Amino acid sequence: MFLRRPKAQEVGTLPQWRLMWRQFRRHRLAMAGAAILIPVYFVAIFAEFFAPMSSSTANTSMTYAPPQVLRLSGEHGPHVYGYTTERDPKTYQQTYTEDPSKVVEVGLFVHGDAYKLLGLIPSDIHLIGPVSKGEPFFLLGADQNGRDLLSRLIHGARVSLSIGLVGVAASFLLGMLIGGISGYFGGGVDNVVQRVIEFLMAIPTLPLWMALSAALPTDWGPLTRYFAITVLLSLIGWTGLARDVRGRFLSLREEDFVTAARLDGVGRLAIIFRHMIPSFASHIIASLSLAIPAMILGETSLSFLGLGLQAPAVSWGVLLEGAQNVRVVANAPWMLAPGVAVVVVVVAMNFFGDGLRDAADPYGNRKVSRRGRRRRAA
Repeated sequence: MFLRRPKAQEVGTLPQWRLMWRQFRRHRLAMAGAAILIPVYFVAIFAEFFAPMSSSTANTSMTYAPPQVLRLSGEHGPHVYGYTTERDPKTYQQTYTEDPSKVVEVGLFVHGDAYKLLGLIPSDIHLIGPVSKGEPFFLLGADQNGRDLLSRLIHGARVSLSIGLVGVAASFLLGMLIGGISGYFGGGVDNVVQRVIEFLMAIPTLPLWMALSAALPTDWGPLTRYFAITVLLSLIGWTGLARDVRGRFLSLREEDFVTAARLDGVGRLAIIFRHMIPSFASHIIASLSLAIPAMILGETSLSFLGLGLQAPAVSWGVLLEGAQNVRVVANAPWMLAPGVAVVVVVVAMNFFGDGLRDAADPYGNRKVSRRGRRRRAA
């Protein structure tokens, strides 16, 4: 009789990525955050296709048009009702009422505004929209210029979400490099770096953002201003991570495994990147998961104050700038939809990052492995 060789799963030696995935799946809030973030980023990447129309398409006769209700029943198939407008002779305020006699048929994969998907592939196919191009179609209402708020919200997601990833990537490199040098070498190098970090952290964040943003030339285009805002947020956001990394390096450089690697002739960079940094990967993940929402909120705040991205650029902060007036919010509350999107995405990112931190925690993985071995032994 031949003896079967036990598999890795049966002896509790699962690969690291399998242990991380198992731990991550048990974090329900993290799975909920991933279920929100993955579709949101997918829609943001292909924003031109998912948006019913271009972000600049305007119908000046439909300013602040209320949201339309998508109806799926009836002889017309999917449709929305058009508007009947009236203007108050005293206040000149335009009011809208649904007109069942004006039926706007809605379809999937319809022809609409032309665009280039990912800037490369020309097309005019949109996932959803009016069958007849030019018909009023405002599922989330219209803004002050009669532009579809849903389309602008989708287009703005690409800018607001990407600026967080790009900004965090830049601040991550600065924080890891400067914090690692400070903690590994110590002494005079550590003193100089820490004094610089303390000086930057002592400056109030919002006034510093306002000063740096106001210093940008006004004749810069939207794309140039986008990269400038990303660089500004990165230059401000690296100090916290650098200080955390410095503290970890100070505690790890005297550990036995670091001393053994040093005595074995391993170079300094190899010790830092192959031995020290992986030992606190969970802490790095936690810091990054909190930094991305902070970057998104930073861009939104600057654009809301008129100091960040400006029209014709479209971001969630630029869209919220149109909701600064109390009268606008009272008469057109759908203008706050970008704020709701910011809250949902930031909360989902925090949940997702919390799950990644727990999954990357070696002690948590060890508990999972031991618990699995005890269950199999029983």
